[in-house]
Amino acid sequence: MLKYILLRTLLVIPILFAVTFITFTIVNITPGDPARLLLGDNATPEAIQKLNQEFGVDRPFFERFFNYIYGVVTRFDFGLSWRTRKPIVNEMLDRFPYTLTLAFMSVVLSTLIGIPIGVLLAAKRVELIDRTVNAIGIILVSVPTFVLGLLLLWVIAIELQWLRVMEQGWKMYLLPLVAIVFPAAVTRMRLARTTMLEAIRQEYVTMARAKGIPESRVIFVHALRNSMIPLITNVIMSFSVMLGGTIIVERVFAIPGLGNYIINAILQKDVPTILTSTLFMAAIFCITILILDIIYAFVDPRIKARFTKKT
Repeated sequence: MLKYILLRTLLVIPILFAVTFITFTIVNITPGDPARLLLGDNATPEAIQKLNQEFGVDRPFFERFFNYIYGVVTRFDFGLSWRTRKPIVNEMLDRFPYTLTLAFMSVVLSTLIGIPIGVLLAAKRVELIDRTVNAIGIILVSVPTFVLGLLLLWVIAIELQWLRVMEQGWKMYLLPLVAIVFPAAVTRMRLARTTMLEAIRQEYVTMARAKGIPESRVIFVHALRNSMIPLITNVIMSFSVMLGGTIIVERVFAIPGLGNYIINAILQKDVPTILTSTLFMAAIFCITILILDIIYAFVDPRIKARFTKKT
């Protein structure tokens, strides 16, 4: 088992390296002069040239890339933000709690809403209710999150004036959570409904009913327990997805999290900040997948054996 975990952990390294290289390449081929974006259109050519030299923009592509990698690997140094001239790690740690809170609450609420509804839809096959809920769900999933967020701002904050546009404290999470939770809950609901329908059709469920076991026990003990693996996978994976997916929502609702930080860095071509933020998100995603692989290896030894044979 230790060898399996070690091999899976080592696979994360080339993935993070590839993500960093691709991000660095994209940032460098996009138009825009970092110094001019920071200093403004009225800056003199001498000032722009001096700042670009300070950033090292005039150096060769691979020299700049491997200098960044060398600093990260040897000193765990992600550099300074070109915009604020402050350590990027410190700024991200200050903003990360806002993003973490929004992502965690979104996952919890969407799970508590989506899975029970999906289970009930599978257990109580009422065609009219089933079609109505599915139609509403398709609409919610189809609408982009930022569009739903803008609609909520317009209706709730501007027209009805139930909330201010820029709330503080716990109230600033209300509208963003609505914009994120309901589409995510629909996805969770449809997955729960599908997995439960498959479980209900299995022979062991038919046998349990034939033995006279109460329907509630058949549904919530026999069927639900055997359909939990894809649901657990979806919930765990959605957490890392939520961390990246809240970027636009944070921008719309002016939440001082990583979303605003990353978007400002992109607009001003703050290369070290973009690289570090992307690497951070990719690391969280890889760690999430690694945790799932380890859980699967404990649950099903066949997965571990298959991986060991391939390696």
